[in-house]
Amino acid sequence: MPSHLPKKFSHVFLKLFSYIEAVLLVAITLATIFAMANDFYHVYELRTVKLTDILLMFIYLEVLAMIQQFVVNGKIPVRYPIYIAMMAIARYVTLGMKELQSLDVVWLSMAALVLAIATVIIRAGHFYWPYKSLGDE
Repeated sequence: MPSHLPKKFSHVFLKLFSYIEAVLLVAITLATIFAMANDFYHVYELRTVKLTDILLMFIYLEVLAMIQQFVVNGKIPVRYPIYIAMMAIARYVTLGMKELQSLDVVWLSMAALVLAIATVIIRAGHFYWPYKSLGDE
């Protein structure tokens, strides 16, 4: 359904929105790089690398990959936030293994499994039922 706003207003608004979007993407990228560098420095200071540090690095990497996908394609595949959520759950379980109740670990594991199954379903859906471009109809 087309917009009922005047064309000039829509054009100015969209231009302003694209500038705000670009500034926020740069800010998110810089914040992610700063956080990653800070974590590397922490690992360097302690002279030891823990599994939780590696999982956190993967989260940073997924955030950067998500930003790249948005810049290149103008959209973010839904599986990138799912990957981040799975890494966050794995990191949470790894960090709090001693403090977590066994039932909490089961629920968190089930949450990660649901996310993994959702990813498989999404990937299979894209393979068996790909999106049609506008020219294919």
